Amino acid sequence: MIRIGIVREGKIPQDNRAPFSPKQCKEIQTLNPTIEFLVQPSAIRCFTDAEYSNEGIQLQEDLSSCTIIFGVKEALIDTLIDGKTYLFFSHTKKKQAHNKTLMKALLEKNIRMIDYECLTHDDGHRVVGFGYWAGVVGAHNGLLTYGKKFGTFDLAAVHTLKNFSALKESYESFSVPPIKIVVTGSGRVSTGVLDILNYLDIAEVTPEDFLIKQYDYPVFTHLKGKELYARIDTGQYDRDDFHQHPAAYQCLFLPYTRVSDILMNGVYWDHDVPRLFELNDMQSPDFKLTVISDITCDENGSVPCNVGATTIADPVYGINRNDFSKTAAFLNSPNTIDIMAVDNLPNELPRDASKYFGGYLQINVLLDLALNNRTDMIERATICEDGKLTTFFDYLSDYAYT
Repeated sequence: MIRIGIVREGKIPQDNRAPFSPKQCKEIQTLNPTIEFLVQPSAIRCFTDAEYSNEGIQLQEDLSSCTIIFGVKEALIDTLIDGKTYLFFSHTKKKQAHNKTLMKALLEKNIRMIDYECLTHDDGHRVVGFGYWAGVVGAHNGLLTYGKKFGTFDLAAVHTLKNFSALKESYESFSVPPIKIVVTGSGRVSTGVLDILNYLDIAEVTPEDFLIKQYDYPVFTHLKGKELYARIDTGQYDRDDFHQHPAAYQCLFLPYTRVSDILMNGVYWDHDVPRLFELNDMQSPDFKLTVISDITCDENGSVPCNVGATTIADPVYGINRNDFSKTAAFLNSPNTIDIMAVDNLPNELPRDASKYFGGYLQINVLLDLALNNRTDMIERATICEDGKLTTFFDYLSDYAYT
């Protein structure tokens, strides 16, 4: 019997998502009789303990008999069980300082750490993630912020609604004023954003028209790849070259700050990737953006006026464009830009997001792990094993061993 554990999420702020829904656990066990799930009880998980037990899934505090243990966010260090295989978002691949202690603990406890963020197909595209739901909620929150800032409309907070269907129902009597929205990114995040904008019947226009035309109805444009970046020396864009040499590129976004009302940002960012704009650009009288929904939420990252993540309960703060100081949110002032920077947006639609995520895990990862099939996909995502970094993550040596 192969026992698979689902941990109770312990990170603060609390996250109530799950890697598998009760029905998914039952389906996996039914189709694969050698697999048995053990689920730690949780008072905060979006699926109740009763929902798991009603599907015949065993609830148990002790997961030490499990071979593989699934979570969502970073595990609490004092709950890690030596020698096990864990899957969760470790947030260590960028040498995040706040998780250095976690990285050391994973090594000291001889844990095989498989990071969801690093599960990729051969072409580099991510296999699993909550990005789509971050995009859905981030698009909604960007519109909600604009409506509250200017007093033009009211939208319910997503976390007050039951599910995705209820969110769409909340749009039945809602119409968007004639604003211009710019969307950045090409992954699951932007897909979620586009689904909301299309559902609201906001017209998509070309980047060229967006920059020069005025509209008496709401519009958006979508920037990715060659619309956002060009080599400094040639003015050209090549995807593979950009990913290998991002510092050789410049960002082409600045003209859009002069014509857009809302930015919905979904670009992947790392330290060598050029920012969408710089802080001093905000001081220009031509800078028109008033609301930024920074969905990928990198502090001082692609959006330099992101000065820190916010919470679902308090999702927005203002930034004074003159001196870059933090202010109250929703000030109807030309000197203030509102920043929506929630870093766990999918947690506002946890049941939908969890089912979606678990489906991808079930198809692409779970059975190979259970059968100990060391696929290229799983190997590429294994950060450490047997107390050592894997060759794919040797670059973390100074972070992990010092």
